[in-house]
Amino acid sequence: MKPSLRHYTVLALLAALSTGALAQGSAVYPSRSLRLIVPFPPSGGTDIVARTVAPHLSAALGQQFVIDNKPGAGGTIGSELATKAANDGYTLLMATSSTHAVAPNLNPKLGYDPQRDFAPVVNVNIGPNILVVTAGLPPRSVRELIAYGKTNAGKLTFASSGTGTVYHLTGEMFKSMAGVDMVHVPYKGSAQAFPDLISGQVSLMFDATTSVMPHVKSGKLRALAITSAQRNPALPDLPTVSEAGVPGFESSLWIGLFAPAGTPREFITRLNTEANKVLARTDVRDAFAQQGTEVVGGTPEQFAAQIRADIARWGKVIREAGVKME
Repeated sequence: MKPSLRHYTVLALLAALSTGALAQGSAVYPSRSLRLIVPFPPSGGTDIVARTVAPHLSAALGQQFVIDNKPGAGGTIGSELATKAANDGYTLLMATSSTHAVAPNLNPKLGYDPQRDFAPVVNVNIGPNILVVTAGLPPRSVRELIAYGKTNAGKLTFASSGTGTVYHLTGEMFKSMAGVDMVHVPYKGSAQAFPDLISGQVSLMFDATTSVMPHVKSGKLRALAITSAQRNPALPDLPTVSEAGVPGFESSLWIGLFAPAGTPREFITRLNTEANKVLARTDVRDAFAQQGTEVVGGTPEQFAAQIRADIARWGKVIREAGVKME
């Protein structure tokens, strides 16, 4: 029996409905919750930034952002994990210049290529580091710290949130530029380092303003200087490392949003558009300003250019300081 005209009409209608449903499914991205990998422990600078923007992104996109902390190896374990996720737009990564600019220069066995294996979404914010010392350490200025280190050879130790992070490299820069001998003590994250720093088990640390300032305000740690080129408006009384004794010293850390490479471009565009709207909010900008950081925003292409420039910049620092993986 030959198919009737009505039969063909029904098939065509079903095909059209199916195509329309597929198109609609793509148009309503996201249609379920999103996983946001943070490759550092809770309460660290990157985690604080992620938890600042995630609720606003959830509201804008109509889907929950589930933060998944995967710390270790200076953020590279969680970053590599993100590359193994499906590139369907439902797994994202909140990474830093430590994981995507320093690590590729420092670790020849890195399990990912920051430029090949990721699709940049948006550069969220950028901020300086703060040099803090344990409250029991005598120096109360950068110059006093340098003098103390030179007269107490081998006694200074500096913590970091992991080997190969910007915080580690900032300490190595300080060693080199100030001519002070210090021993590096890496941790899985800033939150793990603070108890030993507060108790005096380690001497000092360079870390993000977001995670350091609560301990400074409580009197558990003493801030000596900030690593930006100019003083920070949120901390006007804190001198820069450059003006306090190490001319030309400057270091900062950006934190940005990524997706696995191959994520559909329309999804990247949607995420970038909504993220920029969130970053334009006065309350978000004020929250970052109070933490001593600055909103960046912009296009994925601008973020990609920033990553390329920082890979080159930190590579030069690593070569000149002779830093090796420990």
